[in-house]
Amino acid sequence: MVGTLITFEGIDGSGKSTQLRLLANFLRSQGGEVLVTREPGGTPVGLRLRAALLDAQEQVDPLTELLVFAADRAQHVRRVLRPALEVGQIVLSDRYADATKAYQGAGRGFSAELISEIVQLATEGLIPDLTLLFDLSVTESSARTRRRLAGRQKGDRLDSEDPEFHTRVREAYLGLAGKEPERFRIVTTKGSAEETHERVKEIVVPFLEARGQIVSREPAAAGSRQTQPL
Repeated sequence: MVGTLITFEGIDGSGKSTQLRLLANFLRSQGGEVLVTREPGGTPVGLRLRAALLDAQEQVDPLTELLVFAADRAQHVRRVLRPALEVGQIVLSDRYADATKAYQGAGRGFSAELISEIVQLATEGLIPDLTLLFDLSVTESSARTRRRLAGRQKGDRLDSEDPEFHTRVREAYLGLAGKEPERFRIVTTKGSAEETHERVKEIVVPFLEARGQIVSREPAAAGSRQTQPL
C-alpha cells in the first residue's frame, strides 16, 4: 500500500502544530498507522540544523538559511518520508516544501525560479497528497506569539521578524493555495482548538477513507469543504 503525506502549513501562531497532534491522536484511535514528523528537525541531523537555524541569538545569512533548510529536507525525504510512505503509513508533517516557498521565497525575497530548483532538488519531486493551510491574521498571530513568549516559552529568530515579513509569508501561502486548490484546504483558526479540530476531521477523514487508509469508527462530520476557507 502507498502511504499518504499530509502537510501542515501556516504562519507562526496559526495553531498548526496543535492541530497536528490532535489529528494524530484521533487517527490512531481510528486504527490508522501514523507517523508524526516536522521540518526542520525530523531527523537527528535535522535536529542539529534546526537548533542552529532557529537560534534567536544566531545571525544567519538568508542564503545560508535557504540552503540549510534544503539540506534538512533532503535528509528528511530520504530517511523518513519516503520509507514511511513505502510501507503505507499516514505521515503528518509540521511544515514541508511550501514553507520554503512562503518564508524564503516571499519572506526573504528569493526568486521563484531559484526556490523551485532547490525544492525540486531536495524533495526529488515528492509532493504532499494533502496540505492543510491554517490561516489567521498577522495581528492575531503576533498576539498569540506575545502570549506564548510571556509564558516563558523560548522564542526563535522567526518570532522577531516584523509584521511586513509575516504578511508576505501569509499572502504567499494563500497564493499557493489558490494555485493548487486540489491539494490545499484552508482552515481558519479563529475559534477554539476543539472547533478547529472538528473542521480538520471533516476534511481529513473522508480523504483517508477514500484512499483506504482508515475506516472511521465514528460518524463522519457533515461534508468536507474542498477549496473554500472554513
